[in-house]
Amino acid sequence: MAVDLLLGLQWGDEGKGKIVDVLTKNYNIIARFQGGPNAGHTLVFNGKKHVLHTIPSGIFHDDAINLVGNGVVIDPVIFKKELDKLAEQDIDYKKSLLISRKAHIILPTHRLLDAASEASKGKAKIGSTLKGIGPTYMDKTGRNGIRVGDLELADWKERYEALTSKHVSMIDYYDAKIEYDLEELETEFCEAIEVLKSLTFIDSEEYVYQAQKESKSILAEGAQGSLLDIDFGTYPFVTSSNTTAAGACTGLGVAPNQIGDVFGIFKAYTTRVGSGPFPTELFDEDGATMAKVGHEFGATTGRPRRCGWLDLVALKYACQVNGVTQLMMMKGDVLSGFKTLKVCTAYNYKGETIKHLPYNIEEENVSPIYTEFNGWSEDLTKMSDASELPAALNEYISFLEKELEIPITIVSVGPDREQTIFKN
Repeated sequence: MAVDLLLGLQWGDEGKGKIVDVLTKNYNIIARFQGGPNAGHTLVFNGKKHVLHTIPSGIFHDDAINLVGNGVVIDPVIFKKELDKLAEQDIDYKKSLLISRKAHIILPTHRLLDAASEASKGKAKIGSTLKGIGPTYMDKTGRNGIRVGDLELADWKERYEALTSKHVSMIDYYDAKIEYDLEELETEFCEAIEVLKSLTFIDSEEYVYQAQKESKSILAEGAQGSLLDIDFGTYPFVTSSNTTAAGACTGLGVAPNQIGDVFGIFKAYTTRVGSGPFPTELFDEDGATMAKVGHEFGATTGRPRRCGWLDLVALKYACQVNGVTQLMMMKGDVLSGFKTLKVCTAYNYKGETIKHLPYNIEEENVSPIYTEFNGWSEDLTKMSDASELPAALNEYISFLEKELEIPITIVSVGPDREQTIFKN
């Protein structure tokens, strides 16, 4: 049975956690395939908000198996905190949570390296979440990282000490000196390692292969967004993993010809956290309204998100590199009350009108060309059926479907799992 994918099409924060939660009832297995605790997947149900960072978003469903794949990097300390919160809600995660032996582990010194590197960049900083993600992936590609499976080996502590010693030497080379108490960090880390070791470790690629043979349904859950992909994002203001559909193949061990539907999630407008180019960013009252109404603060960092109109040029690009088959539009309710809406349908790139994403979209090279639409004033948050959506919103959706040549099958009208309208 083919593996379906769900991923973000912008700079992250699109609402992937909510949709995974909504769709989980249709799947036996939810599998995270990349990223780490830099992700913040927010779910709202029964009047409560839940934020997950590494654990797949199907964990609140009793019948679903949740797999952390080999492409993920795990911080045991943050992971333990997530597990503690699940335990407080009587979630029996031990029966439904599996960890790939090939997933890499974030060490305390990875976070210190991240902080030292970012601090040394000054104004050139890339906006890292300082979770140690980049240094961990660097050790992975440098072939000296520590993996979950190493915890089962007799010499894992020696491996840890050797890599930590190397990191401490590297930290000393940075211009920006940071203060830290490694012994204190290691105490917390070792406690968390013991909790991690109490979970079930598996050879995940074999597990997924056998599940497919048994016709079990699998949804691969991505983190961050396509425009943060290490290869196809707005480099160097990107994350350290492949956030696009190709990342699911390498992050779970799934063959390319075994990919089924690709669900692409996007906001009805655009947001970005941290540094990097953002052609449609707003610095006016409209942008401030989007941020306020949309509660645009990072689920992981708490940093305010930059807001702007929907960038259709970038969205088309993301659909193209991912092979998106269905679209889900989030936060349409946030745009209620805008008299006029704008969509960027082309760029003025160095004096030329283009409709594709160029190599560089810094503001000195790119300015957006907008198409305007009538807004809507209706409160969408109480609506539960597509027939209730206002005409202006339907026109907005129809325009996007025509331009992208992909159906929009879900429209989210609020943060709760019940505030989800299925179309078509």
